[in-house]
Amino acid sequence: MLTLDNHILFWLENDLLSFAISAILAGIIIPKIILIAFRKNLFDEMNERKIHHSLVPRLGGIAFFPAMLFSVLLIIAINLRMESGIMSLALTPKLVPVFFEVCAIILLYLVGIADDLISVRYMAKFIVQIISAILLVCSGMYISNFYGILWIHDMPMWLSLIITAFIVVYVVNAINLIDGIDGLASGLSTIALIFYSVVFFQGGEYIYSIIAAGTAGTLFPFFYYNVFGDAKKQKKIFMGDTGALTTGMVLVFCAITVMCAKPDFLDVDYNPAIVALSPLIIPCFDVFRVYFHRVRKHRNPFLPDKCHIHHKLLALGFNTTAALLLILGASVAFIGVNVLLSPYINPTLLLLCDVVLWTGGNILLTRAIRHRESKTGLDLYH
Repeated sequence: MLTLDNHILFWLENDLLSFAISAILAGIIIPKIILIAFRKNLFDEMNERKIHHSLVPRLGGIAFFPAMLFSVLLIIAINLRMESGIMSLALTPKLVPVFFEVCAIILLYLVGIADDLISVRYMAKFIVQIISAILLVCSGMYISNFYGILWIHDMPMWLSLIITAFIVVYVVNAINLIDGIDGLASGLSTIALIFYSVVFFQGGEYIYSIIAAGTAGTLFPFFYYNVFGDAKKQKKIFMGDTGALTTGMVLVFCAITVMCAKPDFLDVDYNPAIVALSPLIIPCFDVFRVYFHRVRKHRNPFLPDKCHIHHKLLALGFNTTAALLLILGASVAFIGVNVLLSPYINPTLLLLCDVVLWTGGNILLTRAIRHRESKTGLDLYH
C-alpha cells in the first residue's frame, strides 16, 4: 500500500521522466532534421515579413508529437507492465479523451507537415482544424460552464459544443500566429504547459500532468536551437506549422480539461476558467487585436502582416531577445496575478482588467512608435 508521500513521489517521478525522455528524444531528432533539411534544401522562404535573413529550416515541429507520444506511452507501458495498479486506476477513465486528443493531433500533425513542405491553402487547414475540434468535443471534453466569466455559468449542451469547437480553432490559430520571433511561441507554450502540468499534478489529474510535462519537454531542445542556434553554422531551426498546430492542440486540450475536470485543488479557492485562460492570454489577446487592426485598415484579416505585439516592440528598437523576454515576462505576470486574485475578484472584472491592461499597453506602444517615427522619418509600423 502506497503512503501519501510515496503516492505523490510516484507521480512526480513519472512527470519528470516524461519531461526528460521527451527532451532527450527531441534533442536527438532535431539536429537530424536540420541535417536533412539542409541536404534537401527545405528552408523557410524569406520575404519582407520575415525577421530572419538566412536560410533556416522550418521543420522543427516534426519532432514534437512523436517525442511526446513515445515518452508518455513508454512511461504508461512500463508502469502497466510492472502491474502498477495506481497507473491502471488513473489511466482507465482518461482513455477516451486522450485517444480522441491523439487523433486530433495526428490530423493537425499531417496537415502541418504538408504545409511546411509544400504549402497548404488556409481553407484546407481551417477545415482540418474544425475536424480536430469536433474530435475533441466527441471525447466528452467540452466547456459547459464559464464559472462566472461574462456572468455565464451552466450552458445548454448545443451551445457548449459550438463554443468549445470555436475555442479549439481559435487557440490553435493563436499559437500559430504568435510564432513571429525566435523562441516566442515555444517560450509561451512551455510556460503554459509547465503551469498546466503543475495544476493537474496538484489536482490529482496525473495522466494529464504527464502529457503536459512530456509536451513541454519537447520544446526545451527546440528552444535552444531556435534561439541560440547559428543559421550560418546550420544549427538553427523553426517549428513551422507542424509544431505550432500540434502544440496549440495540446494547450487547448489542457485548458478545456482544467475547466471540465476541475482539479480538486480548484474546488475551494481558484476559478477554473481563470486558471485555464491565463496561460493563453497573450497569444489569444494578440490575435484578436491583430484581426481587428487588419479589418480597420481594410486588409484581409486572414493574410499575414507585421502588426503583432512583437513587431511593435521591434519597431521601438528592441532586439529580438529583449522583445522575447518582455513578452514571456508579461505572460508569467498575467498567470501569477490572475491566479492569485481569482479567489477574491469577480472573474468578469478580472478579465476586464486584463483587457484594459492589454489594450492600454498596446495604445502606449503605438504612441511611442509614432513618436519614434516622427523623429526618424521612417515608417516603422503600419
